Amino acid sequence: MLGDCLLIIAIAFGTALAGEGITWLLVYRSDHYKRLKADMDKKTKKLEKKKQEVGDTNDKNIKRKLEREEERLKATNRDMSMFKMKSMFAIGLAFTALLSTFNSIFEGRVVAKLPFYPIGFIQGLSHRNLIGEDMTDCSFIFLYILCTMTVRQNLQKILGFAPSRAMARQQSSPWAPPNSQMNYLR
Repeated sequence: MLGDCLLIIAIAFGTALAGEGITWLLVYRSDHYKRLKADMDKKTKKLEKKKQEVGDTNDKNIKRKLEREEERLKATNRDMSMFKMKSMFAIGLAFTALLSTFNSIFEGRVVAKLPFYPIGFIQGLSHRNLIGEDMTDCSFIFLYILCTMTVRQNLQKILGFAPSRAMARQQSSPWAPPNSQMNYLR
């Protein structure tokens, strides 16, 4: 079981490294991406500086200018995301093939024991393709996903590909309500 765990961690590290390598080849080293990233950083810093200078003001002209700056920033972010999309699509196809291959290798094998009982909707993933009723048994797919999420985020930070904190703050979360729709509450 320990050997399987270490192998899965190595596979996750290898696939994350390969994914970042492909992304670097297709996206990060291009002049277009570098230009978009520099533009994004510049607009983000400019917007944050304006927000700090303005503070809480009731002047509608200033608020409109800030909203226009935010829209420009969102447009640049959208352009950057569209530019990255072709790389993400290629990586997704390649990793889907790899995942099905590795899944067939580890099918039916308990690769780890979980120190907890997973909640309902996660049990299907953590106990996938395993025989038995012990929900603390862990399948390949669950451990691989956990390792990949952890390794890839840290690898992006180490290699310098992760978005800056200022950019991350500006990017909207799919669960956060958009600001423009909530203006009527203010």
